[in-house]
Amino acid sequence: MSTLHQLARRVERLEALDAVAKPVAARVRRLLRHRTVRNLLSGTNLGHPLHPMLTDVPIGAWSMAALLDTVGGRTLAPAADLLVATGAVAAVPTAASGLNDWSDTLGAEARVGFVHAAANSTALCLYLASLVARLRGRRGAGRLLGLAGLSVAGAGAYLGGHLGYVRGVNVNRTAWHTPPTEWTPVLPAAELADRQARRVETQGLAVLLYRVDERIHALDAVCSHAGGPLEKGAFDDVCVTCPWHGSIFRLADGHIERGPASSPQPVYETRVADGQIQIRATG
Repeated sequence: MSTLHQLARRVERLEALDAVAKPVAARVRRLLRHRTVRNLLSGTNLGHPLHPMLTDVPIGAWSMAALLDTVGGRTLAPAADLLVATGAVAAVPTAASGLNDWSDTLGAEARVGFVHAAANSTALCLYLASLVARLRGRRGAGRLLGLAGLSVAGAGAYLGGHLGYVRGVNVNRTAWHTPPTEWTPVLPAAELADRQARRVETQGLAVLLYRVDERIHALDAVCSHAGGPLEKGAFDDVCVTCPWHGSIFRLADGHIERGPASSPQPVYETRVADGQIQIRATG
């Protein structure tokens, strides 16, 4: 196991961080609870999380600034300064979307995310100091502060990768679910009452059934955002709300009405035949 991976694992076990991380996350959730804000920062309308896409801008700008500082000389100094400023401006929406995603994590993911955010905030402060030094003509100090900022941002980026690729934060929890392509019975129709939710299993797939009058809806029972059990959520005749983080999905087509989910919920065709509710993949 690499040294960096070992360090990340140690951060996962730093329970002392919970005393600070938990109240901060609760505050972030309150600030971002409005549906429009939540959907925007979660990437709900993009079909995948917003934060990973935004990180490319500050990291790219600051990396290129370091390159120009190293080999560009005085001629390209204004371009390096512009890249430092661009990265600092881009870091603001990047941080906002990252805080939105982090506020829904718990335990090890929340601890790593807290340190990830602290590292990136430190990098931003170093780059702001670098920009001030550059504008005052202290180019040597500005370059050193920029290199320090890039080093800290690199550490933060490593922890971000650990969250996404090792811990699976914000990975679509339904991506590998394979529904039956042929009509498959999952429950006697008489056992599903009107306005009742039932979780059934078929071929290793957990399915949520919900009846509204004569129509039976079938969705993947595992919330695409973080794996919440949708059968334990709140229902109306149109939508289901995940009990874990409040993502709202339309029963008819799995469309997201409210984040933090960014991947629509898989839905399946239903019919009643021989007294059995049957499902199959749509299309």
